[in-house]
Amino acid sequence: MPQITVDHSAPLDRRGFALALHALVAERADTTPDACTTRFREVAEAVVGDGSTRNAVVHVGIALRFGRTDDAKARLSKAVLDLLPRYLGAAGGVRLSVEIRDLESCYRKR
Repeated sequence: MPQITVDHSAPLDRRGFALALHALVAERADTTPDACTTRFREVAEAVVGDGSTRNAVVHVGIALRFGRTDDAKARLSKAVLDLLPRYLGAAGGVRLSVEIRDLESCYRKR
């Protein structure tokens, strides 16, 4: 059920991150790792701020079925931010962000 999208312009151990992320989301969102699906989209170019420095970005979007409190979503997003650096190939200059949102009521899965 968790639908995860990772947009990244920084080198990233995608498989390692996805497997660790699935375990984390399962623990924090009361689901199973098998229910998680992660898609990666490599960003060819990202401009950060005024463009005076070359920063890389990683944005993780996690969509969950309705029912988690704002506090639970905030704790999950912090845990994802804490997990991400372990799987980055770049040492610094990477902007990290996470968004946890509710899936629409029309969401279906087969």
